[in-house]
Amino acid sequence: MGPFQLLQQNSANLITVSFVLGLLVGSFLNVVIYRLPIMLQRNWRQQCFEFLEIQDPQPAEKNSPLPWKNLSLAEPASHCPQCQHKIRAWENIPLVSYVLLGGRCASCKVRIPVRYPAVELATGFLSALVAVNFGTTWLTLALLLFVWALIVLTMIDFGHQLLPDNVTLPLLWLGLAVNTQDFGTGVTTQESVLGAAIGYLSLWSFYWVFKVATGKDGMGYGDFKLLAALGAWMGWQALFPIVLLSSLAGVTYGIGSTLLMSRDKSAPMPFGPFLAGAGLIMMIWGHQIYTFSFTRFLL
Repeated sequence: MGPFQLLQQNSANLITVSFVLGLLVGSFLNVVIYRLPIMLQRNWRQQCFEFLEIQDPQPAEKNSPLPWKNLSLAEPASHCPQCQHKIRAWENIPLVSYVLLGGRCASCKVRIPVRYPAVELATGFLSALVAVNFGTTWLTLALLLFVWALIVLTMIDFGHQLLPDNVTLPLLWLGLAVNTQDFGTGVTTQESVLGAAIGYLSLWSFYWVFKVATGKDGMGYGDFKLLAALGAWMGWQALFPIVLLSSLAGVTYGIGSTLLMSRDKSAPMPFGPFLAGAGLIMMIWGHQIYTFSFTRFLL
């Protein structure tokens, strides 16, 4: 019996494998979440000085927490941002190393942000959740990429109010590709294309109506692209529930953070995490939500 058949016949094995895979991937997602914004900011800075045809008086890497000129997701190897201690293999085991190290760097003893094990745990949990709901199928593999991309976008948007094209656009094209094949999503190619187009244009239209009415930017272009990607995965029918759920969550968070954490009401607030959360809910429980809505309000 091959490993694929073993996972099909034993749900406990499927859950365990998916969870452990999620933990490992979550460790890499932490690298992406931390480094990608720095890489993009360096690239934009370089492009600005090249466009102005002047030399950068202070290269971006000098003021960076990762002071390497050639920075990528693969190199250099993971280091402590405080003391540059190279993280050894036993110090990089998801969750386990954080506990063994007491949540501190093995060299300088600076506290490791709890975000790192939280991302690993969330990635493991959500990966197992996808596997439980969709089984041992090719769709599950595709949806794992979907979930991992949403985790990256959520964390980067919370930290930098940025939804990188490097993640949103591949996510959009992957959604279109999945729905041109028989992956069992229940979404036709036409519904997928319409979902991408309507998703982008709906928030784009809202942006310009809000800007003309108030003179302010209501959201960023990355939000348009993220909703387009969600529409590509789930079709145009899912767009309204996604926007409704994300708006309710965003308003609740905004009011709660203002009252409980004294957040400035005029301070910008990222919308991408709420879109991502609503998209994940609709992807996993969309059928139940549609069924409940139909029986509750239409019958």
